[in-house]
Amino acid sequence: MTAPGEPPRWMRRYQAARVSLPAWGRYAPTRCSYTTNASGVWQLMSWDLDSDAHTRLTDKPTGVAGGRPVPDGSAVVWFDDRAGDEVGRYVTTPFHGGPAQPLVPELADAWSAGLALRPNRLVVGTADAAGFSLHARDEHGLRRLYHHTQPAGVGGLSEDTSLLAMAHTEHGDVLHPTLRVLDALTGEAVAELWDGPGHTTAPAGWSPVAGDGRLAVLTDLTGKIRPEVWNPMTGDRQPLDLHLPGEVWVADWWPDASALLLGHNHLGRTALLRYSLSTHELVPLDLADGTIRGARLRDDGALWYAYNSSAKPSQVRVREPGPDGSYPAETDRALLVPPGEPAPDGVAYRSLHYDNGAGQAVHSFLATPEGFGPWPLVVDVHGGPHAQTTDSFDPEVQAWVDHGYAVLMPNYRGSTGYGKSWEDAVEGDPGGPELVDVLAGRERMIADRVADPDRTLVFGGSWGGYLVLLALGTQPDAWSAGVAVVPVADYISAYADEAPALREFDRSLFGGTPEEVPDLFRERSPITHVRRVRAPVLIITGANDTRCPQRQVDNYVAELERHGVPHHYHVFDAGHGSLDVSEQISHQALALDFLAEHLGTAPAQR
Repeated sequence: MTAPGEPPRWMRRYQAARVSLPAWGRYAPTRCSYTTNASGVWQLMSWDLDSDAHTRLTDKPTGVAGGRPVPDGSAVVWFDDRAGDEVGRYVTTPFHGGPAQPLVPELADAWSAGLALRPNRLVVGTADAAGFSLHARDEHGLRRLYHHTQPAGVGGLSEDTSLLAMAHTEHGDVLHPTLRVLDALTGEAVAELWDGPGHTTAPAGWSPVAGDGRLAVLTDLTGKIRPEVWNPMTGDRQPLDLHLPGEVWVADWWPDASALLLGHNHLGRTALLRYSLSTHELVPLDLADGTIRGARLRDDGALWYAYNSSAKPSQVRVREPGPDGSYPAETDRALLVPPGEPAPDGVAYRSLHYDNGAGQAVHSFLATPEGFGPWPLVVDVHGGPHAQTTDSFDPEVQAWVDHGYAVLMPNYRGSTGYGKSWEDAVEGDPGGPELVDVLAGRERMIADRVADPDRTLVFGGSWGGYLVLLALGTQPDAWSAGVAVVPVADYISAYADEAPALREFDRSLFGGTPEEVPDLFRERSPITHVRRVRAPVLIITGANDTRCPQRQVDNYVAELERHGVPHHYHVFDAGHGSLDVSEQISHQALALDFLAEHLGTAPAQR
């Protein structure tokens, strides 16, 4: 219940303080850092476990997304961009606070392509108009280890710092990167792990034991993401003996390198497991149902993890090992509790499948108000496209439900977590399979009397925002309204203005540049279909966005005006999304009020 004078539940879910999973100094485990929105904007904090002192390190108006202590714990490193545009440089702030200093002053501002930190060597990845580079700094000075016009990124330094794992796309397929190991002193290639065209091999963490040159990797030869252990010096590959229905990722190594901590993602929920590399025994860690956002093992074996579910806000917890090496539930406790009142609980999602009309079942989550439908329906289309909706706490979804909407969250073709063929289905056909699956979800909700057929709206951000605008123009009879946040709206203009890595991603996704496949770019660009849009549309975008730049959205809005389509356009002062809680609340209220005006639904509670 909401007490007189306090904000409504939906606002309090945004306002409640949250914290990220802490990181610690590799050789200073009591020196930790994390991010929190407790100040109203996500900022970076240090945490001294010895004194339990928490120090705010940043005060950026557009916020800071993350950071980590340097190996000796003397400072915390983070990426300092320009007003959220993702162009900047890595800087360090003293652990107990103070002015930030460039980590590598000689490097110009650029997009980040990763960072690896060891006591006597670091590697920074950068991206700019000239291409993608990896730079090493150590006792031998600063040097460029690698450069290419195709995207590449840092994958981590081995424990002895002699080897650097990296992901590259020299073969021209950004959607399926390849793993290479370099000599971290000279930049010479030591080994390559490539499973052929259309397959992915990616680094997932070096063994933490000195002298052990094994690297955990992720591959997709089985048709699903699966870990292996690879020794680049000998070429030995050890696939893991896994009989699991979903996809598996590597969260961490056990401190003695005897086992891997694995995350198993199945139908939008994540479990943690211990896999012994000697006995091949797979032991689940008995945690609550939901989604594990991250997990790390301390040198003493303690498991730190971030957990949430659709109904319960995020928690950062610790579980201690027992004498037999197990992780009994009674040792589980809260690790880092945010200040202030916790967020009100939310409505639990229901997991379901529906037929997309192409002989395939689309997994989805559904959240509904109490009582019986039909309700106004929000089809919430996730970004990516290579991402997925999970059973996770989301103030945005809960705000829709609080205002009387049912929310369908489909993991359309292109989503991760459902196998390689599902994820790859959008290659050469962007915006095609996704919208077939989204529309089928709408029809299923109407047939089940969940949705009011006269009040169905499509909502999404980033790639989801792109799909919103494309749906409004190519499925005009289906949708009563649309809300697109930081979308691609004019694909040819977006391609010209976007960050280098995004440009190469689009080239791989479309199978060429706008000059090479002009018809496909034109057909799959929302601005091509704007004259068919009839439903009112709200568009929200960032003034400093380098992924979905503002100019191409301006072009689309101008066409809406020219064709007399009811719309509202809001530009906020940040990049590809906002880390400012008040801005996030403003966007949600704007959407609720816009829909109330055009659909007669409930306006934002205040």
